[in-house]
Amino acid sequence: MSLHQVHDADGGRIRYQRICEIDGQVVEYKNIDKAYDDGERTVVITDEDLKSLPAERSREIEVVEFVPTDQIDPIMFDRSYYLEPDSASSKAYVLLRETLESTDRTAIVRMALRQKTRLAALRVHGKVLMVQTLLWSDEVRQAAFPALDEDVKVTAKELDLSKQLVESLVSEFEPDQYVDEYQQELRTLIAAKLEQGDALDTASTFGEQPDEEGGEVIDLMEALRRSIATKRGGADAAGEGSSSASASAGAKETTKKSGAKSGTSKRASASKGASSSKSASASKTEKPKTEKKTRKAAS
Repeated sequence: MSLHQVHDADGGRIRYQRICEIDGQVVEYKNIDKAYDDGERTVVITDEDLKSLPAERSREIEVVEFVPTDQIDPIMFDRSYYLEPDSASSKAYVLLRETLESTDRTAIVRMALRQKTRLAALRVHGKVLMVQTLLWSDEVRQAAFPALDEDVKVTAKELDLSKQLVESLVSEFEPDQYVDEYQQELRTLIAAKLEQGDALDTASTFGEQPDEEGGEVIDLMEALRRSIATKRGGADAAGEGSSSASASAGAKETTKKSGAKSGTSKRASASKGASSSKSASASKTEKPKTEKKTRKAAS
């Protein structure tokens, strides 16, 4: 559940502003650039700088190699996505799934996600194939704690007692039996306050806030027309009123979230390429995320 911050005296909504530390002025989103600080110097990176970087737009999932499943440390896993077969490639999908399952192998793949190349693991999950993006090796911090170097003695009796404790709690893991009790209690508390009338009028306390200037309203159909025109290399196609495009949204991200934090729908579709023995193509219909959003200031 998403909670706001309010003034304890009157319940008024507290909002944050982006203040420039040099002139003390409020800065709009359209005037904000990114920057990298190395501790001594700051390098400003503009939107034009970012656009100059090579963007990965391939719809293929390239298989790099097949590795034993137990060689992938779970600490490397980032986010999970289901793969859905193309309508004409169900047999290839099932064949790959059964091959991976029977050989206990996981495919290490490269794929484009938000125009960036990502490393991922393609593996079997029940009857579906899924990809789990992986952290790059330099993103995983090594454990270097002084306590690990201490010479600690454990007696055989202590070890036996510890094993007995573990055995007393051995069970089969069933995720459905665990619930987020804090969220349940929070919902109960809110419902009780609403029932007792212990609430404020949102419009009068939070007030109406105008949309921030500099936000960009995205016309999906127009964006698709421009994309098609760019790929065809012609500017005329972008202005044709009869142009049409379609978008589809698919499988939900496998991480389940309750209440207002439900997972954004994501889909990737895999197909077997006729001319490539080590690649599978994927159409990822993940909901596009824009860098700029027309919204109220985040709290």
